[in-house]
Amino acid sequence: GGFDVAYLTELDPMWHDDELTFILNPEVALFGNLAARAACAADCAAATAGFPLNTLFWCAGCQGSLYPLNGNVQAHIGGVQASSLEMTRLIAKMHREGLMWAASGEDGLCGYYPQPIMDKTGYKYHMLYPIPQTAQIAGKCCQPLGRSTILWGAGREFPFEGEDFA
Repeated sequence: GGFDVAYLTELDPMWHDDELTFILNPEVALFGNLAARAACAADCAAATAGFPLNTLFWCAGCQGSLYPLNGNVQAHIGGVQASSLEMTRLIAKMHREGLMWAASGEDGLCGYYPQPIMDKTGYKYHMLYPIPQTAQIAGKCCQPLGRSTILWGAGREFPFEGEDFA
């Protein structure tokens, strides 16, 4: 096998520019208001109790708004929360660009299929760095997108240098 680098945000000009990202997701203009952000509270509650709500596709659960689809985190609460939001945004961005395809549900039985708006219930994750998430929390090994980092992120960030997360 060869070496494959899946995606480098450093080479993507839209990852660091809100205005340029507007080309990829112009619907951000619809969701950049208080009412749309308030609706994300329901997504947060659903993700914390189980899985996020796909009907609220503009929300990233307890991490905030999924839009804009770039790496700028306006409400930085902590490193774990911010990196979780960036990871969720990257998955959504790659779906929008056609770089990630879905393989879940009835449509995924025969293979991958394009999914421009990601199915948030199709993903779970766990933290690898700087402090790996190796112990189960409430009998589960990982959490769905949007689950509150209060439940699993405590003690996973060094209070000094080393602000990179994986």
